[in-house]
Amino acid sequence: MYPSLAATSETLRQFLQDGMASDIGPAGLAALFTGGTLSVSLFTPQEMVTQQQQGLSLWLYRVVRDESRLNDPPRVRPLSSGGVEIIAPPLPLRLHYLVTPVTDNSPDTEQRILGRAMQLLHSSPTLAGAVLRGELAGTDVEINARLESLSLDETARVWEALEGSYQLCVSYEVTLANIESITDPQRAMPVESVRNDYGVIVGAEES
Repeated sequence: MYPSLAATSETLRQFLQDGMASDIGPAGLAALFTGGTLSVSLFTPQEMVTQQQQGLSLWLYRVVRDESRLNDPPRVRPLSSGGVEIIAPPLPLRLHYLVTPVTDNSPDTEQRILGRAMQLLHSSPTLAGAVLRGELAGTDVEINARLESLSLDETARVWEALEGSYQLCVSYEVTLANIESITDPQRAMPVESVRNDYGVIVGAEES
């Protein structure tokens, strides 16, 4: 299903939003933002500033094929009428998110926001079950998030693409995101009978 990209992003966004809101108490993030203004957004950091939002930018900046799963076999689904349906494997993807705190407060607040986000994804690197959102809800999909190391040069190129100055940020690689094939499934009927034949292999005649 092609909406899996959006569903993966929304799952991550809501997970982080709930985790930010649950950080209560005198030293919690909720105490730093009155009126519930701390938000986790899929917009770029600049777009959040333009919209006067504060919180965390979860921006999908890169989508690549997952080379390790390109040779996954097709799925086989039994049919009630007998036989099976062979479904083409989906396109496996790896998603890369730039995670950036956005606030007009102090650097201390930025680091608290980013630290909380990293704590949440470190404690729950696999999202599944009731946490899934959108078209992934109710499925057995598992979303895995991994903190990836980007060099300063790689990070600088991302910010150049954003046409903005460098900000405190980290990058996460997320799998499993699959886009289903629209190829019609193939049907195969069960074997009804087996005929045992044999033949004699005849070699070339000797001259």
